[in-house]
Amino acid sequence: MNETVKMTSEAHHTDEIGTKLGMWLFLFTELLLFGGMFILYSIYRGIHSHEFFLAASELDTFIGTVNTLVLLTSSLTVALSIEALRRGNRKLSIAMLIVTIVFGFLFMFNKYFEWNTKIHHGIYPGGEVLLSMSDGEMLFFNLYYVMTGLHGIHVLVGMVVLSVMLVFVVKGNQSSVIKLENSGLYWHLVDIIWIFLFPLFYLIS
Repeated sequence: MNETVKMTSEAHHTDEIGTKLGMWLFLFTELLLFGGMFILYSIYRGIHSHEFFLAASELDTFIGTVNTLVLLTSSLTVALSIEALRRGNRKLSIAMLIVTIVFGFLFMFNKYFEWNTKIHHGIYPGGEVLLSMSDGEMLFFNLYYVMTGLHGIHVLVGMVVLSVMLVFVVKGNQSSVIKLENSGLYWHLVDIIWIFLFPLFYLIS
């Protein structure tokens, strides 16, 4: 009987390590993806530094700042949710998860408002206003839409993952802690990527 319990415990321990290792490998591939884009951005910014400066002045720094604060706070709330679940406080964990998801919605709403304003003014790939700009400014906004758009997709995926985790936690799934920790790692990555995107696009002006 004791041997059976020991084997079960070891199997569970190995599975936990394997799950975390798999998550870290996945996050590494995500870093490679965005890292390549950051390198591309750096090259073009070095070539068209003045044009990038002019184009960045078209962005709303206030909205960018608000979104930065929103995501940083969401990293705190998801961390609090994980810690609460570790300590057996399921209600607090659920509450913090809901708050994190709400912050994700707020981020995407602000991003939609910002994009919609730019598109309304013709500043989008293929737009009349953007086509009348210099090559450097067009490159800036093309990179802006691609990189912030890809980041936005990651935010949406993170919200879906956290919503699924919310269901697991509500149902009291035994493996919820491990799954929530991995989901939290993904959400932290989303936040870290934005911390780099914010100064690259919003603060250079």
